[in-house]
Amino acid sequence: MQVKDIDRTRSAELYEKAKTYFPGGVNSPVRAFKSVYGTPLFIEKGDGSHIWDADGNEFIDFCCSWGPLILGHNHPAVREKVIEVMQKGMSFGAPTALESELAELILSNNRFIEKIRFVSSGTEAVMSAIRLARGYTKRDKVLKFEGCYHGHSDSLLVKAGSGLVTFGETSSAGVPKAFADETVVVSLNDKKALQEAFEEFKGQIAAVIIEPVPANNGLLLQSKEYLQYLRDICTQNSTMLIFDEVISGFRVGFEGAAGYYGIEPDIITYGKIIGGGLPVGAYGASADVMSHISPEGSVYQAGTLSGNPVAMAAGIAQLSELLKPGFYEDMQAKTQSFVNDIQNFVAERNYQFKVFTIGSVFWFAFTDQESVSRAEDIDPASMAKFKLMHHELINRGIYLGPSGYEVGFISAAHTKADLEKTKTAIFDSIDIVFKSSV
Repeated sequence: MQVKDIDRTRSAELYEKAKTYFPGGVNSPVRAFKSVYGTPLFIEKGDGSHIWDADGNEFIDFCCSWGPLILGHNHPAVREKVIEVMQKGMSFGAPTALESELAELILSNNRFIEKIRFVSSGTEAVMSAIRLARGYTKRDKVLKFEGCYHGHSDSLLVKAGSGLVTFGETSSAGVPKAFADETVVVSLNDKKALQEAFEEFKGQIAAVIIEPVPANNGLLLQSKEYLQYLRDICTQNSTMLIFDEVISGFRVGFEGAAGYYGIEPDIITYGKIIGGGLPVGAYGASADVMSHISPEGSVYQAGTLSGNPVAMAAGIAQLSELLKPGFYEDMQAKTQSFVNDIQNFVAERNYQFKVFTIGSVFWFAFTDQESVSRAEDIDPASMAKFKLMHHELINRGIYLGPSGYEVGFISAAHTKADLEKTKTAIFDSIDIVFKSSV
């Protein structure tokens, strides 16, 4: 049964005002709701698993600020730690003890990195990791995979061209062709393409970068065997393997995908989850590799807000919660039960719909494929179905990211009642989608 559209009057007013100040009315493109029905929601507050928009509509949130809010919104421990630190000052551009406290918390519970450098975003972390790999290997080319997103730095904002192995083609205006020419793009889960790339550019590839859990273009889960193959071929060619764990880091376990799969990359990048959702990122590696970063080494990287005390405080509070006994087991059980119930519902009705999941991350796909491991496996026509589903869920008080290519997240704040209400809304919405002509 369809329900009445929610009131978006105030959000619409705010959107019109925002369009006079910002390109497209937003400060990040996906927020414009171009992929789904309706006016973008302007959010006023969040608490636990819920958010409220400017019209007073309440939603159960499965976007979680695109993943970092693993404890939910406004978690008391995070809030109190942030307030405590803010009362002493918010930014100094100088070292603080909080930086070392957060670093120790991460490094003492991670087998894969020995030193870390804090930056201000996931994009900056990846950009710095690429520079480090180039400086360490004294090579220029970087190999990435179609369907993996690594932020909006010039050398990685590229897509595959025609052919099995290609130089990247810029996917944004303003990216010089010379930048794209240093980036080689191949399909995920294609060993032949990878082998040909290393043969064609022998001795030239500084790094292979991959989301070990590709989650920016659907949830393109890779096998452990394939990730191990990446590790092996990189080792054979003296090429660095970079795991971009901006999404998977601390989501699929405290050690991220590296720990989940038991595969050691050369460099790992992390995102805002290490700072409770505040503007922060990090990259880490062995002590030897990190010794090449300035001021110790010749690879330059700096930032006024790197290691800022507010983000460090939030990170200490959040990661301390994640280290409590049973945290990840509880998250896994909650997510798996949620996913299984949805999968059972669609299976009983023979709907072409799958839920893919790892850790507390999930993705809804209108497909009958048992696995989707490459960007090419996603049918663009299926996005019309997601568009209708998203619209119905919004009207039922359920908030997913406004794109069918985006994943969803479960937080520690989601209660059994939240998930039961959400499942009912999903069942009703899926029924409407498959009974429609979309």
